[in-house]
Amino acid sequence: MKLFNVYPLYDITPVKGNDVFVYDNKGVEYLDLYGGHAVISIGHAHPKYVSNIQEQVAKLGFYSNAIHNPLQKELAEKLGELSGCDSYNLFLCNSGAEANENALKVASFVTGKSRVISFRNSFHGRTSATVAATDNPKIVAPINAQQKVTFLELGDIDSVKTELEKGDVCAVILEFIQGVGGLDETTAEFYENVDTLCKANNTFLIADEVQAGYGRTGNFFAFQAYNVTPDVISMAKGMGNGFPIGGILLHPSIEAWFGMLGTTFGGNHLACAAGIAVLDVMKDESLMEHVKVLSEYFKKKATEIPGVKTIKGRGLMLGLEFDFEVAELRKKLIYDYHIFTGSAKNKKLLRILPPLTVQKEHIDTFLTALKSILQPV
Repeated sequence: MKLFNVYPLYDITPVKGNDVFVYDNKGVEYLDLYGGHAVISIGHAHPKYVSNIQEQVAKLGFYSNAIHNPLQKELAEKLGELSGCDSYNLFLCNSGAEANENALKVASFVTGKSRVISFRNSFHGRTSATVAATDNPKIVAPINAQQKVTFLELGDIDSVKTELEKGDVCAVILEFIQGVGGLDETTAEFYENVDTLCKANNTFLIADEVQAGYGRTGNFFAFQAYNVTPDVISMAKGMGNGFPIGGILLHPSIEAWFGMLGTTFGGNHLACAAGIAVLDVMKDESLMEHVKVLSEYFKKKATEIPGVKTIKGRGLMLGLEFDFEVAELRKKLIYDYHIFTGSAKNKKLLRILPPLTVQKEHIDTFLTALKSILQPV
């Protein structure tokens, strides 16, 4: 049997990781400034993370959600404390797409409506409703296209108002910093007005924090830079540091009923052990404060790089925009300098999404390599 060939692959085979480094099957060390799509939050193979999972799997790896799982309650309590969203309720699942799918489902259940507003250059997942709400027709199959989704320009509040006042929109789903789209964001006035309009029109505001959440922007969630109160907050990626886990936080005004949502693997014992380790390390190592310091350092030093047109993003969700497409630049960084970086829908943007444990010397290594490529001696 062969693998279904849907991924273009770099010719690298990582077999081991340690903090911000990965090592391939030939023993070559790579500086990981992409974190596997922003998944690695507390560093590869963090000792606390490893021990939590080892100890849990030796006791009980899995049982269904038909029984009590105290680890779920511990995770919820620690998440509420660290995120500042302790009044919300937690539903656990397995991925970002599943989180957003459940968020949209709850919005439709509660409002009794079915149309969704999304934004140009958005990415919300590859499942049924989430891929329909993603601005990439290439990955939307006919069965997905049955969903009712309206795409608007990010920042166009008049269009949002017009669409909401039609009365059939169950949810506005919004990345407060667009990830795959290219780190675009708009004004506080826009985000706050969207929140106000949603509340006036019986429409849920869903904050998609799958990539921006879990401290990556310096706030626990990206929306916390603004005066907004989402009805649902979706999260995944950095939540498990590589172990598959996702979730949604639901506003306390949303009433649950048995069978409303469900999942086999969501919130399993191993996933919770991983998630608890991430929260403990983030708190014990003050990683959100560290993110802010490193972000300022990166932005200051990146201004010295020739050819950088714009520095985009917040925290350690960053992008360098050039006047040229960056595919070849990424290849040089990987093969010649052994540094992982990321791409975006914006082909001129180099995305930087390192583990939150990255240090100044790692940023210096990257910027020195970038200078060497862009301004060879």
